[in-house]
Amino acid sequence: MEKKIITSANAPAPIGPYSHAVLVGNTLYVSGQVPKDAKTGEMVQSDIKAETKKVMENLEAILKEAGMDFSNVVKATIFCVNLGDFAAINEMYGSFFTKDFPARETVQVSKLPLNSNVEISVIAVK
Repeated sequence: MEKKIITSANAPAPIGPYSHAVLVGNTLYVSGQVPKDAKTGEMVQSDIKAETKKVMENLEAILKEAGMDFSNVVKATIFCVNLGDFAAINEMYGSFFTKDFPARETVQVSKLPLNSNVEISVIAVK
């Protein structure tokens, strides 16, 4: 099966040897996104809701580039440095979905790239 690399100009450039996403058949594997603004290159770190919103917007840009949206997401993984932020992260994350929520786990980690407080990756299917 052929794999197609998906890149969006509306999401921040990868900071290492990985792609925004890889499409294999009808399944899209989207790399974890942090709250970096694609236009300014600056990290959004004003508060956890703003950070989560920017992460979701970055994911949305990549999904769109692949001809998908959040309704196609079947699995999400959320990494955060403070599970005390779970309610705020969950509120903002949930606002991007309307129904048929994807499977998900949330994991507290000690550190994330670029000193982010939240990182989210998704798997989507057409």
